[in-house]
Amino acid sequence: MKQFTQKVAVITGGTSGIGLATARLLVEEGARVVVFARSEEGLAQTVKSLGPNAHAVRGDVTRVADLERLFQETRERFGGIDVLFANAAVVKLAPVSDTTEALFDELVAVNMKGTFNTLRQAIPHLNAGASVVVTTSWFNRIGFEGSSVLSMTKAALRSLVRVAAAELAPRGIRVNAVCPGAIETPLWGKLGLPPEQLKAAGESITAQIPMKRWGRPEEIAHAVLFLASPDSSYVTGTELAVDGGLRQV
Repeated sequence: MKQFTQKVAVITGGTSGIGLATARLLVEEGARVVVFARSEEGLAQTVKSLGPNAHAVRGDVTRVADLERLFQETRERFGGIDVLFANAAVVKLAPVSDTTEALFDELVAVNMKGTFNTLRQAIPHLNAGASVVVTTSWFNRIGFEGSSVLSMTKAALRSLVRVAAAELAPRGIRVNAVCPGAIETPLWGKLGLPPEQLKAAGESITAQIPMKRWGRPEEIAHAVLFLASPDSSYVTGTELAVDGGLRQV
């Protein structure tokens, strides 16, 4: 039997990169998957590619009403939730001195408050023994230039995982974080850096990775499935780094 047969999974930011790769794996393993994102076109393409066991809900993690609708619609269609992958994020860089209030507010609203509210709204719909996985980042472990607000938001999520793991343990619900290193996703091209600076930064990061390559979204997705599955039944409150040794060696 497939590992996630008849299980219900919800993925925010599920139409590209790590979220989409995770949705594909979960469907392959028998799960019924609900993907949540802002792009109507992206959602339509995603559900078409995933097949009949996938459902799309359009919305924004910064809007509590959208999150309420996401979980209510999921329950009405599939039942209670077994896997929540809180993955939606905005990745933008700017030096502290050049960080505008608008940029600060956007990153905090999506990455920190949006993830917090995703979990908060999901809790009443989580089945006993469910698994929650939150996406953090290797940026929360270093002083990467220009990443101040991004790193702050991801570090906050690391703390959220610890607290939520303690609070939800009595229900048998595990909460963990997956911490991607440098991964080949569309987000890298959306950092807001000039092309030449982006190229130089990418080469510099590659040189620091012991495996001398960037990771693939599917490699993070496999880590998410491990954290979401019974294989990790004695793992909670932790942050699993999947970074090719970037911050480990």
